[in-house]
Amino acid sequence: MPITPTYPGVYIEEIPRGVRTITGVATSITAFVGRAARGPVSEPTTINSFADFERMFGGLVPTCPMSYAVRDFYLNGGNQAIIVRLASGAQPATLSLPTGAQAPNDALPLVAANGGAWGNNLNATVDYKTKDATDQNLFNLTISETGGPTEKFLNVSINDADARYVPHVLRDGSLLVRVKKDQQGNWIVPNVRPTAVTTAATPGSGSDGVALTDNDYLGNQANKTGIFALEKADLFNLLCIPPDTRAGDTSAAVYQAAMAYCYTRRAMLIVDPPTVWGAVKEMAAAAAVAGLNALGLTGDPSRNAALYFPRVIESDPKQDSQSDIFVPCGIVAGVMASTDTARGVWKAPAGLEAALNGIMGLQVNLTDAENGELNPIGINCLRDFKILGRVVWGSRTLRGADQFADDYKYVPVRRLALYIEESLYRGTKWVVFEPNDEPLWAQIRLNVGAFMQNLFRQGAFQGKTPQETYFVKCDKESTTQNDINLGIVNIIVGFAPLKPAEFVIIQIQQMAGQIAT
Repeated sequence: MPITPTYPGVYIEEIPRGVRTITGVATSITAFVGRAARGPVSEPTTINSFADFERMFGGLVPTCPMSYAVRDFYLNGGNQAIIVRLASGAQPATLSLPTGAQAPNDALPLVAANGGAWGNNLNATVDYKTKDATDQNLFNLTISETGGPTEKFLNVSINDADARYVPHVLRDGSLLVRVKKDQQGNWIVPNVRPTAVTTAATPGSGSDGVALTDNDYLGNQANKTGIFALEKADLFNLLCIPPDTRAGDTSAAVYQAAMAYCYTRRAMLIVDPPTVWGAVKEMAAAAAVAGLNALGLTGDPSRNAALYFPRVIESDPKQDSQSDIFVPCGIVAGVMASTDTARGVWKAPAGLEAALNGIMGLQVNLTDAENGELNPIGINCLRDFKILGRVVWGSRTLRGADQFADDYKYVPVRRLALYIEESLYRGTKWVVFEPNDEPLWAQIRLNVGAFMQNLFRQGAFQGKTPQETYFVKCDKESTTQNDINLGIVNIIVGFAPLKPAEFVIIQIQQMAGQIAT
């Protein structure tokens, strides 16, 4: 605010510098949607390691293919993931802590924090070694899971006026149990504290539910269930939807809905190949060519999807290290994350540096000729080269078929565009409601230009000079008087993307003998 001078002297006024730094968003936060042994249902949960997944979602479980995809993600360089657990018909286990009182409300009922058979292993221990032995409302509660974690809550109370009221303490501090509620949504708390004994969960009261259906995956956008539970997540860049069974497939309907959703959220969908494609090794490439159209992943949204073939063979530590076939989406997401860290989102997540870690082999070992059938139609291959190892050997979107000639044919080009879009979307919110005239436009050009210049310096664009690589236009030509009257400011940002050297052609020629003269 300008200073109003009232007395003779020196006045100090701080002037804003006019530069609002635009920070680039993350590029490889990967969302996984599917079945897990435990954990919150339809609630996006951020994890930073596989140890987090083990603690919150139960780790590797043979009946939960998503758990193996998450493990593969971290084995291949993944950093941050968002887990959306789906559970159809899963029931939480129950524990009833008796009080010894002969009254209708004579027990403290506890339920597992979430549904699943894991809750059948819970035990609760009560003792009275509290801070005030005379207070008949206080007790100590220890919750343990056989072969798992133990939680201890001291000086909890059955009195709702106490700060350590037991329903509040368990709600805010326990990963294992909650106090049960009645049909009206009120906590069921007895008038007498539980007896000082150890109580086990009611046998069989917790169940894992039934197999997931398409409706479980598709959910409801208004209710934020299924894949749309990600509406509650601020940002994700990659989406993996492993099938509900190892030998099964994620349906085309689910992938189509997920692809459309990724298009609106500026994210990439990683598509796993159907099981039947690799069933007969000699016919794998032909099956993939014939089966691609059946997925129905077409149109502009297919720029935000990439398919990787074939599936991979891994050792299963939960099945005496026997080998089995798994989907590759978690591995590919991990490779993308590690490539982003090492080289940048503009580098294709493919090539000899894009090694597939933690696998024993590929379901099908493709030849160069078979690879040549799949690459031109937008199917990315996983290859096994002698000595060089197993690598990602393709980087096209599902809009990457040669006949489309699409601007976003390549995965790194599309992901760089999404990165710029999301960063500018978040970094220019300060513009809203600012006076729409040249001073604002100059600030926009300065701030957006600084962001693009930083990318140029990192080698994200094609060209030797900033003028060759990007432009930012925001002036009276892009924003007309009619736009101003409508409250619109137009910002045009262009960039020259780097495209991968997909084909290396070496020309060899004999030199003619030179005759001395």
